[in-house]
Amino acid sequence: MEWIIKRNYYKESTHGALFINRKFICFTLELPWQNNIRNISCIPEGTYGLQRRISQRFGNHLHIQDVPGRSMILLHPANNARHELQGCIAPVLTLNGMGKGMDSRRALNRLLIHYQDAVDNEREVYLTIQYNTHEFSRTLQKTDAQIF
Repeated sequence: MEWIIKRNYYKESTHGALFINRKFICFTLELPWQNNIRNISCIPEGTYGLQRRISQRFGNHLHIQDVPGRSMILLHPANNARHELQGCIAPVLTLNGMGKGMDSRRALNRLLIHYQDAVDNEREVYLTIQYNTHEFSRTLQKTDAQIF
């Protein structure tokens, strides 16, 4: 099963929209692109495996596998990219500012349900990260304008 994040890059942050089977599931927050520098940059575009992970800090979340030049890149709850992320990806239900969102834990729980469904059906889950097409970019910009 392929999950797709379509990104928009901004100076202060990176915003995305996550789709499963062409259906919008949630927005994503990331740090801005800074040449894949550890702890200060979002990760490169590409396709990555996902695995469930549990930690004291984040509870149930997902580990993004085999990111070039990086380790321990997670998909975990966070509502403020600058203050809560170090290269990871945060799902959010609503964007409410540059690098800011709301209801991250609820968004992650939605993703974990989809992930478990895939595992139960013996399907691997991959995350593809790509730059937005022009058509989607215009849609997201309209959404951004409404929420900022």
